[in-house]
Amino acid sequence: MPHIDALFRKMIEVGASDLHMTSECVPMFRLHGEMIPVDGQGPIPAEQMEQILLEIAPDLNQKQFLEEWDSDFAYEIEGLARFRANLFMDRKGPGAVFRQIPSNVLTAEQLNLPKVVLDFCQLSKGLVVVTGPTGSGKSTTLAAMIDHINKSRREHIITIEDPIEFVHQDQRCRINQREVHRHTGSFKRALRAALREDPDIVLVGEMRDLETIEIALETAETGHLVFGTLHTNTAASTVDRIIDQFPADRQSQIRTMLASSLKGVVAQTLCKRVPRGRMAALEILVVNTAVAANIREGKTHQIPSAMQIGGKLGMKLLNDSLLEYVKAGLVDPAEAYLKAINKEDLITKFNENSIKVDFNAHADEQAKAAPATKPGMPASSAPAAPKAPLPQQPAARPPTPGAAPAPAPQKNYSDPFEQFKKKQH
Repeated sequence: MPHIDALFRKMIEVGASDLHMTSECVPMFRLHGEMIPVDGQGPIPAEQMEQILLEIAPDLNQKQFLEEWDSDFAYEIEGLARFRANLFMDRKGPGAVFRQIPSNVLTAEQLNLPKVVLDFCQLSKGLVVVTGPTGSGKSTTLAAMIDHINKSRREHIITIEDPIEFVHQDQRCRINQREVHRHTGSFKRALRAALREDPDIVLVGEMRDLETIEIALETAETGHLVFGTLHTNTAASTVDRIIDQFPADRQSQIRTMLASSLKGVVAQTLCKRVPRGRMAALEILVVNTAVAANIREGKTHQIPSAMQIGGKLGMKLLNDSLLEYVKAGLVDPAEAYLKAINKEDLITKFNENSIKVDFNAHADEQAKAAPATKPGMPASSAPAAPKAPLPQQPAARPPTPGAAPAPAPQKNYSDPFEQFKKKQH
C-alpha cells in the first residue's frame, strides 16, 4: 500500500476536504474550511516527499513533474474515494494538494439545488456556465446536474476534464468521459472532436482559453447543450470575461453569439455553515429577452438590475442568497459579509432586517468550533500551549576605544529548493 494512503484514509475519517503536503513541514488538512495539522505527523524531508508523491503518480505525470515542476492527475483508492492531485515545486522542495472527490456523485436533492438550476438540465441546446473561485464546489454542482440528466433523459453525454473527477455510470444516458493529456491532447482538440461524436450534451471542465470558448459557443449554437466552468465571481463578470477573451474587432460578433446561445449562469461561493461544515450560496442568471439585449448592446452593467426584477424566473443575486442563509441561521453575518462581492449592498440589507455584524463574535465562534473540541477529532487541532519565553541574550560589550570594528555576522542562508535540485543531480 502506498505510504500516502494512510493519510487519505485519515482524511476521509475526519471529513477533511483537502490534504496539503509541503516539504519540511507537517501535512495539513482543510476541515470545514480551516487548515489544521495532521495529528501524529511530523515534518517530511524533501527527498522523502518526492518518493511519497511519485509513488502514486502515473508514469506520464512523473515525467511531466520532473521536467516542468508541476502536474495534475486523479488518484483513486477503490471503495474509499477519488482524489484530484496537483504536484508542484516550491522553495522548500516537492509539494502537493489533494482534493477529495466522493466515490458517489452527490445528487441534486442532496445539494438542495433550486428548481431553476434543474431547469437548465432540461434544455436542448445553449450554453450554461457554472462559475466561482477555486474550491467553491463547481465540479460538485456540475456532477449533480449531469447525474440529474443521466437519470431523467436519454442522451449522449461527453465530458472533457482535467483530470476526470466524478465518475459517472451509464443509467439512461451513454456517458463518455475524456481526460486531457491522457485521452486527448487539449480541451479545444477534444471539443472539436466531440462535434463528430454525435453528442447531445458536452461538459467542458474548464473554458481556459479563447479557442476553447469559441468552439464551446459554436457547439452551443449548432444545437447542442454545453456546460462549462469559469473562475469568475458574479454572473455579470462571467459575461464580461467571455467577451473580453476576444480581440476588440470581434467582440461585437461575440456579443451577438453569446446573447443567442447563453442560457444561464450559476455563480457560487462556499460559506462556513453554523455550527460547522460548508454550504454554497448561489447567484443565478437566467438569460431572458432583457438580459440578451443587455449582452448584445454591451450593457452588461445593467444585468444585476435585470436580475433583481427577474425573481419569478428564478434569478437571484449573491447578496439575496447570503441574506436568506443569515436569516435562517445557517451562516454567520460576519461570514456572509466576508464572502459578499457588493459589501455595501449587503450591509444595507442587514440594516433593513435589523441584522448586526459582530466580527469579534464570529472569531470567537470559529475558535469554539475548532475541530479538537469535537470527540474523535485530531488533538493537534487544539489550541497550542503557550510557548516558553526565549532565553535572554547577553548584552553586547561596548567597543574598545581605538579597536577595529567587529565584522558583521555572516548569514548562513541557502535556498532549500536549490539544495534539493543539487542533490537530484
